[in-house]
Amino acid sequence: MANRLAQTTSPYLLQHADNPVDWWPWSPEAFEEARKRDVPVLLSVGYASCHWCHVMAHESFEDDETAAYLNAHFVPVKVDREERPDVDAVYMEAVQAATGHGGWPMTVFLTPDAEPFYFGTYFPPEPRHGSPSFQQVLEGVTVAWTDRREEVAEVAGRIVADLAGRSLVHGGDGVPGESEVAQALLGLTREYDEQHGGFGGAPKFPPAMVVEFLLRHYARTGAEGALQMAADSCSAMARGGIYDQLGGGFARYSVDREWIVPHFEKMLYDNALLCRVYAHLWRATGSDEARRTALETADFMVRELRTAEGGFASALDADSEDADGRHVEGAYYVWTPEQLREVLGEDDAAFAAAYFGVTEEGTFEEGASVLRLPGDAGPVDAARVAGVRARLLAARDERPHPGRDDKVVAAWNGLAIAALAETGAYFDRPDLVERATEAADLLVRVHLGEVARLTRTSKDGRAGNNAGVLEDYGDVAEGFLALAAVTGEGAWLEFAGFLLDIVLEQFTGEGGQLYDTAHDAEQLIRRPQDPTDSATPSGWTAAAGALLSYAAYTGSEAHRTAAEGALGVVKALGPRVPRFVGWGLAVAEALLDGPREVAVAGPVGGELHRTALLGRAPGAVVAAGEGAGVEFPLLVDRPLMGGEPTAYVCRHFVCDAPTTDAGELAAKLGG
Repeated sequence: MANRLAQTTSPYLLQHADNPVDWWPWSPEAFEEARKRDVPVLLSVGYASCHWCHVMAHESFEDDETAAYLNAHFVPVKVDREERPDVDAVYMEAVQAATGHGGWPMTVFLTPDAEPFYFGTYFPPEPRHGSPSFQQVLEGVTVAWTDRREEVAEVAGRIVADLAGRSLVHGGDGVPGESEVAQALLGLTREYDEQHGGFGGAPKFPPAMVVEFLLRHYARTGAEGALQMAADSCSAMARGGIYDQLGGGFARYSVDREWIVPHFEKMLYDNALLCRVYAHLWRATGSDEARRTALETADFMVRELRTAEGGFASALDADSEDADGRHVEGAYYVWTPEQLREVLGEDDAAFAAAYFGVTEEGTFEEGASVLRLPGDAGPVDAARVAGVRARLLAARDERPHPGRDDKVVAAWNGLAIAALAETGAYFDRPDLVERATEAADLLVRVHLGEVARLTRTSKDGRAGNNAGVLEDYGDVAEGFLALAAVTGEGAWLEFAGFLLDIVLEQFTGEGGQLYDTAHDAEQLIRRPQDPTDSATPSGWTAAAGALLSYAAYTGSEAHRTAAEGALGVVKALGPRVPRFVGWGLAVAEALLDGPREVAVAGPVGGELHRTALLGRAPGAVVAAGEGAGVEFPLLVDRPLMGGEPTAYVCRHFVCDAPTTDAGELAAKLGG
């Protein structure tokens, strides 16, 4: 019999709809039930493509005996962290404060007032490695709740007070300048892995936002070291196992420093950010490898993640069925020499093994290898590589596919819109611009809908119940602004302005600080507020970037002031933790450069418009159009010179002499 989760839209919650556990979604009714029964709440947080979430579900939540105990002594609440990042953030902060580490699945025991008092992540079905079994934890918490209630209340009160007492992040004093950016660059240089690219050790995550900062810094200052770190990191990832050498697209992270073995789940946000950054790397260097990687990643997103409604699904699972019908990680992606021979025959299999680094002993588990480009095969026949790749891809397509998390997350679709719009424009792929436009249409139609506030998720064209958070407003505005620049359609600028006005009204506090949830959102035990960039731009820095661009498009003082207020946090964090404020530093580069405002009075898609889009000046905004009906404030009163398409490059609304020459325009924009 299905439980209450059967009524939800989250693929993760729906995975648990047939559990014997009597799950509730996060709701006031669940806590009311706990109050009525005088039992604690078990809060379990995860997401659809999370490997260990599946493991714990199979071991514990699908077990009748465990479920019976859980149902008798707790009100179990299941949360999809991707639908409710606010709930996840607040309790993850508590878990990390209490245990020194965090992760998913996250397991937290709460009072009926939603105050946490005991924490963990994955609990095994039997005791191992010094960790108690899940059953032992449940029994221990039940005893504490029944016999030592005062102690539980005291612990819960202390944790909530500690969280509330943590100083709220402020915008800080002023904006980041040359000195903070230079210190950030120095910090990155110290953490850079010269041998393998990227930053830090294993596990190693793709540093898309840091690379964006490095490219912008190079464009503004000419610092060759910054470009070198960006280019070498991108090349190492594109040649590594973290990149799908057959189908394009990136896995979530590499378990080793060398980018050889990935954690195989593929997330929309990583691929959107990386697609855009490889396109920008090509813009800076003309690298063929960067061009190929950007286009293959864009094609992967469209082929594998696009939904019937035109949005983009959240993720593909790491796990799928292997040849023996077992659900294992990476089964879809890895190859043995024998499997290569079956598909390609002896000669081509030997060639493919050398080219893709497939060994007899294997680089992954059970003698299988992750395909990569070790680069020691000498010069290769490109046509032969293409043929081998096509045959392997077709054979792989016959394997059981990984599961897909079909929900559409507003923020991540905003990132995808920006990536596809720009990649389409750079490489003359109007189909990619169309896909970006269709996703943007879906966000307006379904996620904004009647309510004129952004909904975080949708599935099958139906909006979810959860309010958008700051990153949704910031990233969707970013996507709309990129789409406006590429298509010349001013409606996207207007929609971005509409979203950013809500940021000013609902998410902004004293002195430029921003909150992750709106003033009128559900009140949790603490109002979440995280300015650091991790897997995606934080809501804080995403909003700062979009506010800055919108101000450059419109001359709005209020948006410029808000962007500068928000960037105070980058001044504070950039020199100390540059790896974790990469997008914030990229926005700081745009601020230091102006950003430049480029008005092209001439046809959308014409030579001057394309030249403007290919300009490297950090965060430059581009408006293109001609005739009386121009839709951008930047284009008002911009006459053609001698009847020719004309470009105007301005900074803080002070303009250089106009030009009709594409080469001159490129020079003005660092092209």
